[in-house]
Amino acid sequence: MSIKVRYFASLKESLGRSEDDLEFEGIATVSDVWRRANAGKPLPDNLLAAVNMEYVDWNSVVKDGDEVAFFPPVTGG
Repeated sequence: MSIKVRYFASLKESLGRSEDDLEFEGIATVSDVWRRANAGKPLPDNLLAAVNMEYVDWNSVVKDGDEVAFFPPVTGG
């Protein structure tokens, strides 16, 4: 299955890229997507995830064609 991964805000800057295209076989979760796309990089504190523009938890299952987005918490005033 094919998954599009997008990174936003300071996360995009720290990783040095804005997106990845990944291929998976079998069942994959959001945490699997992070580990595959960022091998060797620890999961940043308070990182948020979304699948197809809906907030999800790290155990959510992704399907073929899904878009997974990772971004730091947004604050404002």
